Amino acid sequence: MSELLRDLWYFAATSDELKPGRQFRREILGEPVMLARGQDGRAFALRDICPHRAVPLSAGKQAETGGRVTIECPYHGWRFSGDGVCRLIPSLVEGQIYEADRIRVRHYPTHEAHGIVFVYVSSDPRFAGEPGLAPPDLTAPDAKPKMIITRTFSAHMDNAVVGLMDPAHVPYVHNQWWWRPPHVGKKLKEKRFVPREMGWAIDRHAPSTNSLAYRWLFGDQVTTEIAFMLPGYRWEVVEAGRKRLYTLTCLTPENDLSTRITQVTYWSGAPILDLIKPFAVPMAEEFLDQDGRMVDLQNEGLKYTKSMLWIDDIDVQAKWYLALKREWAKSRAEGRAFTNPIEPTTLRWMS
Repeated sequence: MSELLRDLWYFAATSDELKPGRQFRREILGEPVMLARGQDGRAFALRDICPHRAVPLSAGKQAETGGRVTIECPYHGWRFSGDGVCRLIPSLVEGQIYEADRIRVRHYPTHEAHGIVFVYVSSDPRFAGEPGLAPPDLTAPDAKPKMIITRTFSAHMDNAVVGLMDPAHVPYVHNQWWWRPPHVGKKLKEKRFVPREMGWAIDRHAPSTNSLAYRWLFGDQVTTEIAFMLPGYRWEVVEAGRKRLYTLTCLTPENDLSTRITQVTYWSGAPILDLIKPFAVPMAEEFLDQDGRMVDLQNEGLKYTKSMLWIDDIDVQAKWYLALKREWAKSRAEGRAFTNPIEPTTLRWMS
């Protein structure tokens, strides 16, 4: 296991989770984060601890203070605006001079797009400026997600990422009749990989002939593209003419031993997907649960050993992921631009 990365944008919540005038707590990189949406419709995020008596701000309520949306602590009524500044200490009386706005709660910059809310986690707890890194541009359609599935894996972020992008486990872990039934067998896979931003992508290609679901839904003239980007985004775009299916998997480390997995799916020009959605949701949940159960089994082994054997070519992506992490941490420490260490290459495996 290696350090969790900072100075990056992480998936925090879906837009639908954040109701106007409401807030809730979520753990991100070992920190309690309050996610909220004001009645003005804007999302914001603060460290979910009042600096006065350490009560979670998410347990309070929203109130207007000086024309601003603020969170009122349920213990003593201290109010904090979305930028983390204290705007009111109601217990003060005349003659008690105390500059409330000198008190701050950690503020996490937010970005909302495509029905997703991202938060920027700086390595500096006192960071109060604008992030030097642009929010993720994940090429999602300008529409709300059609399907959202969330699971929490009892795994370090690294193990969760490596497990989800492993190309050789599919015929063993995901061998249900509607996806990869055992009778279709294994075939030689040969894919061209290229560097992209802070990650890599598989060049657009025809999906495997033993991926039955794609053929049923899109026919024979279908192409797919798969990409990964730090800190933990994997997306797959499947297209056939005007039909388009986009699945984004977001990994957010809650702490060193827990990773939240959120799978967000969009589609257009495919009315059959609208019809089968009631069946597709439990099928997709089972697909992700199968990965989760394998993580639980892996944890049984990791109680006794921390080492794992990686081989080429099926584990090259795992090695790339760790190389990207090392380069990101090194570039931050040296104050320079990130340089993608991945070179274009072709990988081959049986699956």
